[in-house]
Amino acid sequence: MRHVALILLAGLTASPAIAAGQVGFRQLLLPSSPQGRGLEVVIWYPTAAKGVPTLVGGNAVFFGQSVHVDAPVAAGRHPLVLLSHGYGGNWTNESWLAADLARLGYVVAAVNHPGTTTANMDAAVGAQLWERPRDISRTIDTLTHDPAWSAVVSDRRVAAIGHSLGGWTALELAGGRFDSDRFNTDCKDHGGLASCQVYRDIGAGKDTTSRAALAQSLKDPRIKAVVSLDLGLARGFDPSSLAHVDVPVLVIAAGAALDARFPQIPAALESRYLVKLLPSATTRYVEIAGAAHFSFVRTCKPGAAELLAKESADDVVACLDGAGADREEIHRQTAAEIIRFLAATLSPNR
Repeated sequence: MRHVALILLAGLTASPAIAAGQVGFRQLLLPSSPQGRGLEVVIWYPTAAKGVPTLVGGNAVFFGQSVHVDAPVAAGRHPLVLLSHGYGGNWTNESWLAADLARLGYVVAAVNHPGTTTANMDAAVGAQLWERPRDISRTIDTLTHDPAWSAVVSDRRVAAIGHSLGGWTALELAGGRFDSDRFNTDCKDHGGLASCQVYRDIGAGKDTTSRAALAQSLKDPRIKAVVSLDLGLARGFDPSSLAHVDVPVLVIAAGAALDARFPQIPAALESRYLVKLLPSATTRYVEIAGAAHFSFVRTCKPGAAELLAKESADDVVACLDGAGADREEIHRQTAAEIIRFLAATLSPNR
């Protein structure tokens, strides 16, 4: 899906025609870590700014969001949400959700993960899957210590949301630990799953050192709630680690199957499997009828599927939803579930 990955990359375009919103937008570049990972982070936040907004994250295929670039953050201390994209995606993927949450008072940070993001698909870097949760933890460090942000974000009300491989990333932050041997064994029976294909293609867990790195705990105790959107690699989690996850988890799955020509992430083998192993008292499972795996990324413009088909027939998957389903309605349902969950789990009284 090379072309899908490339077309997810978006820039900024002035758009006076878009009605003014109350969403601020800022881009940060975090310097390279000792592991050589510089991070691009995009922040969505509430603002009282007026005037002409800017359209971000839009292109010929996907609709963008109307924001106020570099506007002041609204007064107060806001709960913090970290967004982790899927394999080959980037900060634009769940921009619809980021904007919805920012309007309600959340500061939302979306991270581009080196090696598995649109502009950097270096397999050798991507194979270091354990660095993805660390990217999120490093972003939390920055936003809770940088004077420009620490005064407006709450370090006690922090959640992580991830789609696909980002869902796996979020569960790692909650305390899930990955067992490479378990996953490799499972993929002998389920080799057609997208998660098995990606894991194999990037060479994850190929040696003793990387398997040990994947098996370590990457739990971040600052994360108080986690949301998974149609995650992958669930069957590689060590069951005992999931049983001991001690934060609330909302697992949302796609309820519609894609055309069999495309790699799938079936709920029965991913999201439902995960829920069976998480503590029942603190886990909620929702299956969105009509949603396919890519229904959780941005809304496609009219004619977008045809445009993608000219590049590659496989790329059309980015705009496929279940039969008769409407992606904007899927987004509304998904956002409503997440908003209710975050309101309960990140309440100031918890």
